[in-house]
Amino acid sequence: MKHSKYSAVIVGSGIAGLYAAIKLQKEADLPDGILIITKSQLIESNSKYAQGGMVCVMPENKLDSCTLHIEDTIKAGAGLTDISAAEFISKRSAEVVAELQKLGVDFDRDENNKLKFTKEAAHSVNRILHAGGDATGFCIENALVKYLMSKKEVKVYEQTLAVELLTDSKNINRGLIAYNYSENEYEIIESPAVVLATGGIGQLYRYTTNPDITTGDGIALAYRAGAIVKDMEFVQFHPTAFALGDKDKGTMFLISEAVRGEGAKLVDKNGNTFMEKYDERLELAPRDVVTRAIYNEMKLTGVKNVFLDATHINELKFEKRFPTIYGACREYNINPSENYIPVSPSAHYFMGGIKTKVNGATSIKGLYAIGEASCTGLHGANRLASNSILECAVTAFELVNLLKTLKLENNFNQDEQISKIIGFYENNTITFDKQDITPIFDKIKKLMWENAGIIRNNDKLLKAKEEILKIKEQFPYSYKCIDRNSYEIRNMLTIAELITDFALNRKESRGAHYRDDYPQKDLTAYSYELSKNTEMKGIICPHNLCTTSL
Repeated sequence: MKHSKYSAVIVGSGIAGLYAAIKLQKEADLPDGILIITKSQLIESNSKYAQGGMVCVMPENKLDSCTLHIEDTIKAGAGLTDISAAEFISKRSAEVVAELQKLGVDFDRDENNKLKFTKEAAHSVNRILHAGGDATGFCIENALVKYLMSKKEVKVYEQTLAVELLTDSKNINRGLIAYNYSENEYEIIESPAVVLATGGIGQLYRYTTNPDITTGDGIALAYRAGAIVKDMEFVQFHPTAFALGDKDKGTMFLISEAVRGEGAKLVDKNGNTFMEKYDERLELAPRDVVTRAIYNEMKLTGVKNVFLDATHINELKFEKRFPTIYGACREYNINPSENYIPVSPSAHYFMGGIKTKVNGATSIKGLYAIGEASCTGLHGANRLASNSILECAVTAFELVNLLKTLKLENNFNQDEQISKIIGFYENNTITFDKQDITPIFDKIKKLMWENAGIIRNNDKLLKAKEEILKIKEQFPYSYKCIDRNSYEIRNMLTIAELITDFALNRKESRGAHYRDDYPQKDLTAYSYELSKNTEMKGIICPHNLCTTSL
């Protein structure tokens, strides 16, 4: 195998990974340079598809404060938000927005050329910044890629997967094994700092707003290496994905809740509103509440979708405010100012992930995680709208503050444990029929949607777990695989099992985790964490709702 070394390796090219790479290149002493590994193309990431904006508490926004933002985050998090993480991230929002602007991000402004703040579900005041109307993720991602490419100091591997972390017997990260699937070539990469910025897990579900790269790779890698994962039961389903187009293919176009923030109403096929039956906050209730309301209405009436009524918004205003959504609707001959927009729920965001501090540090020395692959505790049981890009930026910012204080020198300790891992990839030849594994994707996605999705119970979860274990027994996923698809399936099976285990363990309904056999919230319940070397354990509730530790 090829062999190389870098001072830092960043796996993933979304906002978190790109921002970290840019700041590292500018501020840290890196004798062996920086490498970005991306599974697809540099510009392709989950961040790219984020229509919603970025939370920012700015001094000029006199109606807002960090206190209010933290309160809204805690309410949405259903009692499991880590207050210290929320405080830290909120207080640094203005600083990272200022730096993103210096890097070329052009946030939307009003007629007086002042930053324009909007409101989304479960926010008490206007505090959301957008770029390009409803193309915030794309605009930030594009600006960061453009800046990074202009400097050319950062090495980039495209069409490459990180397939195994190299952690020694002392639980210290020493690097990783990468697989360039376009060349069918493996490489041992030494690095004292590996950063997982690989995004979410949306492709585990039959319907998702996420692109096909979101197969939980980073979380699975970290868990396999012995890192602690946390809150794996909390999968956020977005209530309003476009119920036409590629739905049958599994990937659904997002209709941002910012449309509801502009006053759009959810209605049935006859134009009757229904959110008043479920929550006094109506369309601006937290996402989990709105999702279950829509899911219930669909089930009661036997329809595949409900509708979003935005006909009160002038067409020119709609097109200017939501150009991406407007264009997608017009492709299907829907004029949002005249016609209802068909919508239904879809897997969207993952609150769980690799347990980290706000600077990205994991339970393994030298291994870091930022963005959606990480779990800082900010989101608790349910993410507050537009907190995700903020978390990506702040954790990347703080990761660099940490790494630039360290001596990032390679000290590759190829002990017996690492040598054994490398041996699996150097010596094993897998002969597995590619055609046999293609249907496994659909099987996992259907299984998770139906049994570990919006509404869960013990019987469904046990069925999902049983089927996952059967697939694992039939699939040679443990180490070296044959291609990108088989590595993704290996990771999906790991994540699917973790989600079902955590969901079975949480015998209550809280935030995005809803069980119809345990519909009430249990105020004595904890956040839970797990590593492959330990049993699942509870973490003391950050709001003092719990008085003892498990």
